[in-house]
Amino acid sequence: MDIEILKATAKQMVATGKGILAADESAATCQKRFDSVGVPCTEESRRAYREMIITAPGLEEYISGIILHDETLRQKTADGVPFAEVLSKKGILPGIKVDAGPKDLALHPGEKVTEGLDGLRERLAEYKALGARFAKWRAVISIDASIPSDACIHVNAHALARYAALCQEADIVPMIEPEILISGDQTIERSYEVTLASLKKVFEELAVQNVLLEGVILKTSMVIAGTKATTQSNVTQVAEATLRCLKEHVPAHIGGIVFLSGGQADEQATAHLNAMNAAGSLPWPLSFSYARAIQNPALKVWAQNPATNIASAQQVLLFRSKMNSLASQGKYSDAMETERSY
Repeated sequence: MDIEILKATAKQMVATGKGILAADESAATCQKRFDSVGVPCTEESRRAYREMIITAPGLEEYISGIILHDETLRQKTADGVPFAEVLSKKGILPGIKVDAGPKDLALHPGEKVTEGLDGLRERLAEYKALGARFAKWRAVISIDASIPSDACIHVNAHALARYAALCQEADIVPMIEPEILISGDQTIERSYEVTLASLKKVFEELAVQNVLLEGVILKTSMVIAGTKATTQSNVTQVAEATLRCLKEHVPAHIGGIVFLSGGQADEQATAHLNAMNAAGSLPWPLSFSYARAIQNPALKVWAQNPATNIASAQQVLLFRSKMNSLASQGKYSDAMETERSY
C-alpha cells in the first residue's frame, strides 16, 4: 500500500469545485433508462452514450472522476481510444464499480447484502492495469417499521471495510457507499436514526480492517424524509440533519465525502448540496457523486437523435455539472437555473 498515492488520489477526487460523475449503470439499469427515452439498449448504443459523456469538452472543469461499469472501462471511442485513456488525458480519474450487487440477506426478509468479495483482489489488479484509480462498492439499506436489522447494518459495513482494505492494498482509493433508500414513508427523524447507525458501524469496521481514512471517500445518502412520507423535508431541514449526522460519526481526517442523489430531483439534489456547503466551515470536503441527477437531462436530449445531438447533449451535461460544482462551493442559487441555454 502506497499511502501517498492513496492520499493524493483521494484529494484529487474532491478537489475544490469538482465532484464525481456516476456512470456505472449495469446493462439492466441502462435498459430501463434507455427504454424510458425510446432508445434501443445494445452494447453499441451504451458505448455511444458513454462516449458522449466522456468526451464532453470542458467536463474536467467540474468533474474530477467518473465511475465506470466493467463493460465501459473496456470500451473505446469510435476512433479506437480506450475510455480510460481519454479520461486520463483530460485529467479525470477513471473509477470502477466492483461489487456484484445486492442479494437477499438470508433469514432477514426484505433486507439485502452486497456480494462480490470473492476474487476481488484479482479483479482489482486487472482494473488497475486497465487504468482505474478508484473503485466503488454500494450497500443498500431499506427502511420500514421493522428494518433495518442490526445484522443487515453489520454485514454490509463489514463487506464495505473488507472491500476498502483490498482496494488500498492495490493502491486504488475505495469509495464506500452505504445507501439508505429513500423510497419508503420514513420521517426525516427515522432517516437520521438509520443513517447514524449505519455510519457508526461502517467506521468501526474500517478501523478493524486497518483502513487508511485519508485514502477513503465516503459516498453517502442525505438525511431526508422518504418519498412516500406524509411530511416532506425542506432544504434547510435536510442540510441541518445531514450535517449533524455526519459530524457525529465521520472522522475529520477522512479523504472526503460525496453525496448520492438517491432518487432526488435534479435541482433538489443540487440545492441540498449547496445548503450544506453554505453553512460554514466543514471538517471535510463535501461534494457530489450523482448519476441520474446529472445525466437525466443530457440523456433526454441525446435520445432525440443519438447521431446528431451529441454536442447539444454535452452542453446539457456540462450545465448540470456546473450547477453542482457551484453547489459544492456553496455558490449556487435557484436563479441560476434560468441561465441554461437549452
